[in-house]
Amino acid sequence: MEKQENIDINKKGFFKKIWYSITKLERYPELAVEGVPRAFIYLITLVAILVIVSCAGSLYQLNIVIKNGVDYINSSFPEFSYKEGILEVQSEETLKYENESFGKIIVDTKTEDEQQINNYKNEVSDYGEGVIILKNEITLKSQAVTGTVTYNYSDLLGNMGITEFQKQDVINFVNSSQIINLYLSVFIMMFVYIFIIYLLNILTYVIFVSIFGCIANLITKLRMRYAAIFNMSVYAVTLSTILYIAYIAVNIFINFEIKYFEPMYITVATIYLLASIFMIKADLIKRQNEVIKIEKVQKIEREHAREKNPDEKEKPVEKPEDKKEEKKEKEEKEKDKNSETEPEGENA
Repeated sequence: MEKQENIDINKKGFFKKIWYSITKLERYPELAVEGVPRAFIYLITLVAILVIVSCAGSLYQLNIVIKNGVDYINSSFPEFSYKEGILEVQSEETLKYENESFGKIIVDTKTEDEQQINNYKNEVSDYGEGVIILKNEITLKSQAVTGTVTYNYSDLLGNMGITEFQKQDVINFVNSSQIINLYLSVFIMMFVYIFIIYLLNILTYVIFVSIFGCIANLITKLRMRYAAIFNMSVYAVTLSTILYIAYIAVNIFINFEIKYFEPMYITVATIYLLASIFMIKADLIKRQNEVIKIEKVQKIEREHAREKNPDEKEKPVEKPEDKKEEKKEKEEKEKDKNSETEPEGENA
């Protein structure tokens, strides 16, 4: 059975690594020796899954925003038009709406004041989530995304060949199958942006956790290299990242916030890393004790053997020097014999 597990661990894939990272702390040394490149690939894959869930949640919420928005646009929103990257809404005042489904919406296509735009972003952040629609860009804030994401109309719509439209065109577009292309473009742009943010954040967590691993390494006197500690830190953040994925997934449908999630993330990962290091130390001590026990048993067996056969002496150990001396003496004896026989032959 143990042999089979050793074979399996040499062929482990991504999901088996997840299983080992969460439930098999004793396997951390074997995961660590695979090298930094494989650990980094594992981290990138884990972050990619996190980003996919986050983007899917954002698109789901965006779809709700668009559907509800179109209903409102059709009934109450003023006329508007878009041409060559500029959106114009026929309203002299800033439009502000609040909705439980998609948060706070602010529409202002007149202002170019950066201070005013920052005030809008602060309003949306204080509310928790929402949309800011300006003359040349749209900004999204969602519980599933850390921070805000801004898209330029020219980049977002230009990729789909959209250069101009009016109010009725938007209504027709949302109700058609062409909106899938919009969602796909948004997904790709969000994925790249969020992936970079999450990868840098989690990589920072890994380095922070590895510092505790270095301290534990000094305490236990294991003398592990930092590369091994870094690799183990990568696998130690697995459970925290999966909990983060679950948190984002649940947040897609139920809007709630866990305070101090970041400290909890680091704490869980640190506990996993320290537990694996101390398990390595305990296993090393156990093996040393087993060696000492074996030596004691062998010593006792030799003593019992001497007690049973007191006249039996231990055979002296032949040394290479003794063999050389013996060979030399033998050669000298043969020479002496030859010297004794030669005169007899001549006399005869």
